[in-house]
Amino acid sequence: MEILWVLIAVVMLGAVIGPMMLRRRSGIRLAHPGAPDAADPANYGFARQEELDVRMPGPDQDLEDVLDVVQRGQDWRAASQLLAGTDIRGEERWQRVQAFAGAASLELRQRPGGVSESPGGQWLRVWRAEAPKDAGGAAVHAEFLVQQAWRTSTPGTDEFRIILEEARTACGEAALLSPGDPVPYIIELSIARGLAYSREEFEQLWLKILDRAPAHMGAHLAALHYWCEKWLGSREVAYSFAEAAAARAPQGSLLAALPLFAVYEHLPEITLVRGFYESEVVRNAIEGALYAVHTARPGDPMLAHVRHLLLFFLVRSERWGEAMNQLVHVDGHVGALPWTVAEDPAADYAVYRALAVAGYEANGGSPATLPQ
Repeated sequence: MEILWVLIAVVMLGAVIGPMMLRRRSGIRLAHPGAPDAADPANYGFARQEELDVRMPGPDQDLEDVLDVVQRGQDWRAASQLLAGTDIRGEERWQRVQAFAGAASLELRQRPGGVSESPGGQWLRVWRAEAPKDAGGAAVHAEFLVQQAWRTSTPGTDEFRIILEEARTACGEAALLSPGDPVPYIIELSIARGLAYSREEFEQLWLKILDRAPAHMGAHLAALHYWCEKWLGSREVAYSFAEAAAARAPQGSLLAALPLFAVYEHLPEITLVRGFYESEVVRNAIEGALYAVHTARPGDPMLAHVRHLLLFFLVRSERWGEAMNQLVHVDGHVGALPWTVAEDPAADYAVYRALAVAGYEANGGSPATLPQ
């Protein structure tokens, strides 16, 4: 019993002094916001915290415009037209399906409906009713159900399984409406994790995706969750999956960054080892992700995802200049890991951004020295 209390005390102490040690070791002196010598992210042209867009990892003006039209007028037609004009095998289609589903889910959460008002996300229900053969609407509906299961019910409960079984049926319908489209099968990867598909079932599903889009970064990220220790795999299996994908990545692919996501998924809850972020595993994963970013195809929709995670690791590793370089590219949007798992994604991102700015300036940096 005494040992238990000692362990609890160590954990609590680490949680309290950890951030303080990070600042002290890097030479960052804490200052109150507004103080004359406080590092100010606004000096670099970064967005105010309340202006950060939590819906997407990076800019997609067409998607932003259509989302505004759909949500303002509760009319699904613009969403259908945008998805119909998006390459079915590209990363962009997968992201747009997620965004529309997420918007409908958020609306429903904010306006569950009642006697005097219709529920939020009504446009998605109308879309499915008025255009049941629309492949885009079928995919958005399937992803909506998946998001509802994970957000509103507890894994392992009957309610959770019922929603995911409905989502699996919806994925099958979406796949029939769009042959060759990997998105319905990518959506099913989250269902496979929630319903604990056997490895044989999962491999069969994965082969369908590889047949359609073998280098799809979004699909690999979704599959990685299944192989993680906290779900149906292990640290070793997840690392092996990520490293194999990185090794066979074609030139210009962001798959070289996949090991960094595997490291993130297996971070210890509290890092008591001082040099964890300077360890060989973390260092190699960071270098692989930096290489992927530097060689990525211009405009790759998944590039922002990698930059956001790099920002997290570079700040933790006290590599301030490189962290600032990522900020220049992603600031303004925070709809990506690791921020999206926080209760307040914008606030969590803002803390890391402030640390990056403070560390950069503590080591002689300034807005004039930051490459744009």
